[in-house]
Amino acid sequence: EALSLVEEAKELQEAAASLISNTCREEDALRLRVSSLDSRISSLLSSSKSSEKLEEELIRARYVLSEGDAAAFLPNTSSGKFLKMFLGPINVRANRKDVQLKVKEEYNKFKDRAALLFLCLPTMLLLSRSWIWNGCLPALPVQLYQAWLLYLYTCLALRENILRVNGSDIRPWWIKHHYGAMAMALISLTWDIERGPDCPLKQ
Repeated sequence: EALSLVEEAKELQEAAASLISNTCREEDALRLRVSSLDSRISSLLSSSKSSEKLEEELIRARYVLSEGDAAAFLPNTSSGKFLKMFLGPINVRANRKDVQLKVKEEYNKFKDRAALLFLCLPTMLLLSRSWIWNGCLPALPVQLYQAWLLYLYTCLALRENILRVNGSDIRPWWIKHHYGAMAMALISLTWDIERGPDCPLKQ
């Protein structure tokens, strides 16, 4: 029985490798077609001989190509400076709708969990300050909270940029305000915590 399981595992491995190989070939062929069509549209748009009606049709074709599922196969898909800084020049657009929806679903779950912690953590710090540390917070728990805030806002900004690349309607100002929150959390994390007059520990 063990030998049959080994043989079945090998067959599955070969089937999976064959499927991946075929998928890659199909994606490469589709990527060439998309790139060729995009180049032809650009060429016609740059031509001064294009009529106004033709130009409208070309713009419509460009919109369908750049905003639909085929956009994942366009060369040099712009992911924004923030994603390039953290992930490098890679294409983060998902080819399948179910994957795009999964990314959005995970973002909403993460945001809901973070909102709960956002309320609980400072409350715990305030209660601990009164009940455990006699009105004086040590530096370590405060710095850990600030480090968590930095992690939170960085994760939100990364996920929101990826969602925008995948077609979600997230306003730019919402993402930019997370950039500001990241900066504030980083400043607070590195800010010197001075000793209080009646506190034996650093606040």
